[in-house]
Amino acid sequence: MKHPVFAANWKMNHAPADAEAFLRVFLAYYPKTQDRTVIFFPPALTLGAVHNALKDRTDIKVGVQNVHWEDHGAFTGENSAAIARGAGAKYALVGHSERRHVFGETDEQAGKKVAAAIRAGLTPVVCVGETLAQREAGETIAVVARQLRAGLAHADAAHVATCIVAYEPVWAIGTGKTATPSNASQVHLAIRHELRTLAADRSEAVPILYGGSVNKGNAEALLAAPEVGGLLVGGASLDAEGWSGIVRT
Repeated sequence: MKHPVFAANWKMNHAPADAEAFLRVFLAYYPKTQDRTVIFFPPALTLGAVHNALKDRTDIKVGVQNVHWEDHGAFTGENSAAIARGAGAKYALVGHSERRHVFGETDEQAGKKVAAAIRAGLTPVVCVGETLAQREAGETIAVVARQLRAGLAHADAAHVATCIVAYEPVWAIGTGKTATPSNASQVHLAIRHELRTLAADRSEAVPILYGGSVNKGNAEALLAAPEVGGLLVGGASLDAEGWSGIVRT
């Protein structure tokens, strides 16, 4: 596997002071390296603190957990991709399962958010994944392909090649249930096939991350699976020492 990507989704955790304390510990455990990409996705109000704490660590990037699809306007409580870029973000999560299933975000909206992120110069991390009911009905590949096509509907081949895709089965997020490396690889291979239809040979540059109850105990096996190009981690990324162990896997 080349240059793995390790993404920490803090969700609604770690206020600015907590993030600063976290990073003091994390950086002590994680020396500068160029053979992998580490990205933090803190809450929006914590983004500035994380960005400032990492100003001397160009090997570590920062992203936002969500963006609006419009560049500006009367959207109280929302943040545009351009505002996120101005605050120091380089990446944006789009279509995370919690955005879809808790907040009702649609495939179409995810596609518009990807387009907005690209316009602003952010790298979209396009999240796809099936529910337990869909998995049990044998619909996993069809659901993931539909979400991916919709998410990249407004991106041409050149822009698709600059994106990241994250497969996060909904049934494995925060449940302690993890797809086996074989399960993950099967879906990642299907995602790679779909990417090839969208961006031909340029698609090989797109990392495909796995997310869903990842921890230090299963990270190595997941990373060794074919087409798993990195990890999108939630709960296990909230502990500085534990997260440093995962990113050094």
